[in-house]
Amino acid sequence: MTEPTDDERPRRRDLDRIFGDVLPDTTSDERDPSPDDNDRDDWYRSNRPPHHGG
Repeated sequence: MTEPTDDERPRRRDLDRIFGDVLPDTTSDERDPSPDDNDRDDWYRSNRPPHHGG
């Protein structure tokens, strides 16, 4: 993220105060996958109905 200019600082400060930190600094594809993501896939595989095949 780029540094805000002097004109943008008050506006960003107000937005942060009102809305908080809504968006993360990085997107999920920029981060390492968390172990929870694998657990979720494993849960779906283990709970897949037999008629859905393997």
